[in-house]
Amino acid sequence: MQIRLLKYLTDNNILVKEQYRFRTNLKTDNAIYHLTNEILNALNSNLSIGGIFCNLEKSFDCVNHKILLTKLEFYGITGNHYKLYKSYLMDRYQRTMLYNKNGHITSTWSKVEQGVPQGSVLGPLLFLVFINDLPKFINDKSVPILFADDTSILVSHLNPPAFYKTINAAFKTLNAWFKHNLLSLNLGKTHFMKLISKTNNHHELDVNYETKSISAITF
Repeated sequence: MQIRLLKYLTDNNILVKEQYRFRTNLKTDNAIYHLTNEILNALNSNLSIGGIFCNLEKSFDCVNHKILLTKLEFYGITGNHYKLYKSYLMDRYQRTMLYNKNGHITSTWSKVEQGVPQGSVLGPLLFLVFINDLPKFINDKSVPILFADDTSILVSHLNPPAFYKTINAAFKTLNAWFKHNLLSLNLGKTHFMKLISKTNNHHELDVNYETKSISAITF
């Protein structure tokens, strides 16, 4: 299933270029290069630049099956192939069993309605399908760089006040996408970083390589 799905997504150029995880010939170095290159280009052009580095709460476990199946169908997975993925995801149950010195305690069976199997070769690829449309929602306001569920967005602007306005709008759009897709940002671990060079004389840029919780930032 994984091989066929990956071939279909690759042959039809469906996976976005901003995604660097679980891709052939792409790795961490490529994502880091893209990130640092965007930052250095902006600084060399004397632009205000900053990034929002997102942390999702149990992202793989929170993938909604109905939304995922809708996206698979949108990307052309139909007919028997669609039924195969539906049977793989839907109508499954799980329970928990705890052992102690007196024996074990077993919970009741509960239907699994979300999550992609971690530890499987198919689960990560299904997550890429789930998050694949995210860059299209925010790349008009920012430069998104994805490494599976690690989402970073960079915003640059020549005018500092306009920079804050743009990055605030980008964050609102990003957060709206997560909420619409039933994923949750961990605001305590999602950080905003403003970047400046030592030769930058913009006095209003007071963050100077410090990271702050996104919940504490006022744009």
